[in-house]
Amino acid sequence: MARFRILTLSPTHCCTIVESVSEGVITIDAQKRVTYLNPAAERITGFSSAEAVGRKCFDVLRADLCARRCPLDDCLQGECPPADQRVVLIAKGGGRVMVRLNVAPLKDENGRILGAVETLRDLTEIEQLRRHIDRRYTPEDIVGRHPRIRALLALLPDIAVSDSAVLIEGPTGSGKELIARAIHGLSRRSDGPFIAVNCAALPDTLLESELFGYAKGAFTGAVRDKSGRILAADRGTLFLDEIGSTSTAFQADLLRVLEDGVFTPLGSNRPRRSDFRLVTASNLDLKAQVREGRFREDLYYRLNVVKVSLPPLRERREDIPLLVDHVVRRFNMIKGREIQGVAPEVLNLLLDYPFPGNIRELENIIEYAFVTCREKLIRPEHLPQEIREEVSESRCCPPPETAAQAEKIRTVLAGLRGNRLAAARALGISRTTLWRRMRKYGLSSPFSPNGEKPKSPPVKPA
Repeated sequence: MARFRILTLSPTHCCTIVESVSEGVITIDAQKRVTYLNPAAERITGFSSAEAVGRKCFDVLRADLCARRCPLDDCLQGECPPADQRVVLIAKGGGRVMVRLNVAPLKDENGRILGAVETLRDLTEIEQLRRHIDRRYTPEDIVGRHPRIRALLALLPDIAVSDSAVLIEGPTGSGKELIARAIHGLSRRSDGPFIAVNCAALPDTLLESELFGYAKGAFTGAVRDKSGRILAADRGTLFLDEIGSTSTAFQADLLRVLEDGVFTPLGSNRPRRSDFRLVTASNLDLKAQVREGRFREDLYYRLNVVKVSLPPLRERREDIPLLVDHVVRRFNMIKGREIQGVAPEVLNLLLDYPFPGNIRELENIIEYAFVTCREKLIRPEHLPQEIREEVSESRCCPPPETAAQAEKIRTVLAGLRGNRLAAARALGISRTTLWRRMRKYGLSSPFSPNGEKPKSPPVKPA
């Protein structure tokens, strides 16, 4: 039988072990003053050991638990506090950190309580991953230091508790649904459902049946009753994305529902009632749509009680480094990677890119880099080729006026009888960049496959 020797640890060994663990360790004396922090606790709280030692525990941890029932009080009085408590700390920099907290007494050889030891396990990444999976986003998921983003974050709690209708306007990919989900998560309806519908993805007939539901036999294929999304959003939030794409007939039906919360499923004569909060979003300027007669004015004012406008990413370039770090951390969690970030050359390249697809395009670029990168740092060669080409071209040759550039592309295509590959080579750009610019300027190939020359649409000046 194997014999084992018991290893006696010296105080130095014990200190080395405590300083090497990933959980935060804090010791407190009987007067609730901090006497020690290990490196993990310094990282979690943001305080260095020199700053924290001698201060009261609640001045360092600043936990939401301190205002209710402090587990340290129970521990110092000889009681056993609950284990694995989930606590939110306010770090030195002001950020919120969710941790799992345990408290145990420190005693002398006679059993007298001298103080306590607190262990902290950082749950930030776990919580971020859980919110991403559950799609229950909070203001912590909204990243940015741009003045408009900071103003929005300051106002968001007040918007959420108001229960008023909210209209979110912003370009495609700017994070409108993220804002809607954060409003829901902060509201009194957070325990209820969040029901999202993309109005642009469905024609009016399907959109009405999807929202209002239908009765059996209402149309061919309606073999049973079906509850709609409005009823599903009862005691929760209904989010209608791209509301500007709907017809005025559908808008009239929606307006009737908003008047008193009563609606009638298709093919039924039995009214139903639903208590929901409406949040809508549009990538179009709805006020301009009203002036053009494409959106009902009365509905616009019902939706526009609280208006949130999101700027495109090209107008908030100071947020790009923060967003890149945020997206890298999220993909590290999702994909089980340990990429440390992006190289300075990559960040400079992204700062020069116009991001027509906004934050969604930035996420796609980083996700592509996670596929191609096998190193610890994302470098320029890991980015999509068309991104590198477009930035390189804009740096070397600033683009001329839109009309002149469109005319140049049209002339080259005409001279090469619509051969896009040859035209891209002649212009010194990739075929993808050529296709994107043709779409941007409303150009079609001057020669169709059968050799006929279609009419080119007019080019809008810059």
